[in-house]
Amino acid sequence: MSRERLYLFDTTLRDGAQTSGVDFTLHDKRVIAQMLDDLGLDYVEGGYPGANPADSEFFSTHPKFARAKFTAFGMVRRAGRSASNDPGFVGVLEAKADAFCLVAKSSAYQVRVALETTKEENIAAIRDSIGAAAKKGGEAMLDCEHFFDGYKEDPEFALACAKAAYESGARWVVLCDTNGGTMPEEITKIIGEVTKHIPGTHLGIHAHDDTGQAVANSLAAVRAGVRQIQGTLNGLGERCGNANLCSLIPTLKLKQPFADQFEIGVSDAKLATLTHVSRALDDILNRVPDRHAPYVGENAFVTKTGIHASALMKDPHTYEHIAPEAVGNRRQVLVSDQAGRSNVLAALERAGIAFDKNDPKVTRLVEEMKEREAGGYAYESADASFELLARRTLGHVPDYFRVVQFDVNVEQRTNGKGPQTVALAVVKVEVAGEVLISAAEGNGPVNALDVALRKDLGKYQKYIDGLKLTDYRVRILNGGTEAVTRVLIESEDENGARWTTIGVSSNVIDASFQALMDSLTYKLVKSGAPA
Repeated sequence: MSRERLYLFDTTLRDGAQTSGVDFTLHDKRVIAQMLDDLGLDYVEGGYPGANPADSEFFSTHPKFARAKFTAFGMVRRAGRSASNDPGFVGVLEAKADAFCLVAKSSAYQVRVALETTKEENIAAIRDSIGAAAKKGGEAMLDCEHFFDGYKEDPEFALACAKAAYESGARWVVLCDTNGGTMPEEITKIIGEVTKHIPGTHLGIHAHDDTGQAVANSLAAVRAGVRQIQGTLNGLGERCGNANLCSLIPTLKLKQPFADQFEIGVSDAKLATLTHVSRALDDILNRVPDRHAPYVGENAFVTKTGIHASALMKDPHTYEHIAPEAVGNRRQVLVSDQAGRSNVLAALERAGIAFDKNDPKVTRLVEEMKEREAGGYAYESADASFELLARRTLGHVPDYFRVVQFDVNVEQRTNGKGPQTVALAVVKVEVAGEVLISAAEGNGPVNALDVALRKDLGKYQKYIDGLKLTDYRVRILNGGTEAVTRVLIESEDENGARWTTIGVSSNVIDASFQALMDSLTYKLVKSGAPA
């Protein structure tokens, strides 16, 4: 059975740029655009030429895309001006782009209050602008802003705006839930009416997530007839964000009835890179990835309860709706104070640690893990520290080096820039019978200790040169002067591999040191460093 083509339009670089705290550089835009093209998106909206220097520069040359259509965003001509006499509109058409996505109001209320013009002038602006864009070459499309709210208020006018665009040559007429308040059943009903006037093969959906239903609304729109979906990576966008393509793409590829009915440009091989793409975007923006994101989140395929873990070991389908590898994610069975023996055995298998399930050491590992968690450790959040605990208990960790002594001092100095607080750490380690001493300054005691510890490990230095600390989290587990502190450190190596280690103590420096030591040791184990 032949499948119908469904088109994916990415607006991460334009609508996603309206996210609070997100500011794309020109370099960011170029890197992300290529990443989107490589993933298999049909349209990559690069921004609004003329709105800012970065967007103008971005559209001064055409990216070397393999498949995506480079799309420029802009407004229809302003009221009272002709299409050729509106510098902003003309600037959009002069961009080196394959398609032009213009935006216009389709709500009588918005036209009256926001634009302070007439409905007739608004429709004329749509006709003139789409007509000019269509003559320019490439594809012309219209984002019907506030369409669903406008339709509920004045369906005749909202439809007139959409029809004006279609009749003037628009390849796509995109229906926008701009305020994000429309329910899925409303989406289905309204689009059913629109398709009586405009073919679904020329309709798109642009949903915002203000009720948490942007993905659901987009899927409802597809089932109602639209054949283009607009969205962003990781759901970026103003307020609560846009429809999340990282949720939509795998749903369209792997779930029924979409998988059998539609074909999209993202291949199975590219789908398997989706988790990497999602996290690469967060890395570029220096954001912490959403651990609970569907499909691509770190916790998307995590199991904690012992009963669930036991079933997963028999058949992953017992608690997984898809194979995590399909989207480039991975299965994790956590070890915690709720975990049974099944969780621990699963974690050992995942880490590639040889064991005999009847070995008393395995029982001892389970008990020791639970005792430590009772004291404040949280191994579900520190996979690398658990693996080291397991290897030590089962006798699989070489004796690489020994820390003989470390000192950390914090002092305030005054120079030409005024008073500055500086931390100094000195670490003495023994490696293969040789004592090495390293000192380092840092912007805090933990930073100084981290730098000093990694400064000279003798014959092991080459194994840790690419290691860096990427996240540091402290939690006070109980109050008072005897408070217990938990430190979690996330590390990354030169290959992009990440892991988390943990330390617990009444002294935050000691807890940090434990976590740092585990991070170094884990890197040496994974690198195959000799004992």
